[in-house]
Amino acid sequence: MKEILIRQIPENDGANIRLKGWVVHHRSSGKLVFVELRDGSGYVQCVAFKGELEAETFETAKNLSLETSVIIEGVVRRDDRAKIGFEVGITSVDVICKPQEEYPISPKEHGVAFLLDKRHLWLRSSRQIAIMRIRSTIEKSIHKFFDSEGFIRFDTPIFTPASCEGTTTLFETPYFDNTAYLTQSGQLYLEAGAMAHGKVYSFGPAFRAEKSKTRRHLTEFWMVEPEMAFCDLEKNMTVAEDLVAFIVKSVLDNNEDDLALIERDISKLSNIKTPFPKITYDDAIDLLQKVGKEIQWGEDFGADEETVISNEFEKPVFIHRYPAVCKPFYMKTDPESTKHVLNCDMLAPEGYGEVIGGGQREDDYDVLKSKIAKQGLDEGPLEWYLDVRKYGSVEHAGFGLGIERSVAWICGLHHVRETIPFPRMMERMEP
Repeated sequence: MKEILIRQIPENDGANIRLKGWVVHHRSSGKLVFVELRDGSGYVQCVAFKGELEAETFETAKNLSLETSVIIEGVVRRDDRAKIGFEVGITSVDVICKPQEEYPISPKEHGVAFLLDKRHLWLRSSRQIAIMRIRSTIEKSIHKFFDSEGFIRFDTPIFTPASCEGTTTLFETPYFDNTAYLTQSGQLYLEAGAMAHGKVYSFGPAFRAEKSKTRRHLTEFWMVEPEMAFCDLEKNMTVAEDLVAFIVKSVLDNNEDDLALIERDISKLSNIKTPFPKITYDDAIDLLQKVGKEIQWGEDFGADEETVISNEFEKPVFIHRYPAVCKPFYMKTDPESTKHVLNCDMLAPEGYGEVIGGGQREDDYDVLKSKIAKQGLDEGPLEWYLDVRKYGSVEHAGFGLGIERSVAWICGLHHVRETIPFPRMMERMEP
């Protein structure tokens, strides 16, 4: 008897096999029992025929319930009606653990609050499994891309002594006799890494204490952040669009069934090829004002403005060269306009908003020092960051890509709460 995974069934036509998994669907019709099994690698229908089994085995199959864990032995046989082209004729059923009470998530409709309360069980549903599989592909493709481009992974601290963008949206925590903050970004540390290795990236959790309940916000999320020495804004945008195009292609190549299950329109994803359109902040302001948005030059874009802009394009669009007044101290001033900085945001199409933010960093020691003072920041915790500019400073740039917003866009999800196994939001920290 050969023990296999469900995904290996097509290569075992006619074989006697053993499967381990959970009952997803179950129905009986007189002399036949149909059991749909899940094992994490796929789904398969297993069929028990009364005339071919001992009475005890048939009764066991007949009385299975949702989410019972089982070991099923049987024969693989072709069936063109089945989703995977095969089914398993059951020869034996061994129950490992039967639920102690009726499984709470049934095929009927449930409210989102109920499902989030049962998130530890909701994750077993076919839709959530498909989303997590797509997320896994996205994460694997990110590592593959940066490895192929000569980056090294460079892990940055979770506890930080200061913020890179002010302390208003930081989670503060006691740290022995001091105060620490949960990181918003590893960028400042990555800049030091880039001066050692040339091209680095980090991949880890980030935290934002924004009191926001929009469909795009989580208080804990995951972010990939590359940083590159000898890199300007234009090259930075090229790397960003190459990464996003690579991610989308990887999902299209590896998750066709998952995309179909969540009913994602893949024609919109198939269009995601470089180069991406690029407009300046000033152009974006003109666009918004022409459609009646009440926004003035110097204001940052919110979700509504991002949606209007992104809906003008079928691909992700870059907005670059924002006003200095609405961006952090470390952004390099545009040499052609002292009112602007060399930054860029990438907005995903279909109204999904910002998925990437980044830009060229200030590499001049004296200029950076003056910017820190001008914004009223405490220079003490940033001395080491200034130090990076003292010794062999070069132009450098980088960006951060939010995993959850990227998953939401690629999967076509309404809310980011479905993009991460256990979402953390203003009103939710359990389970």
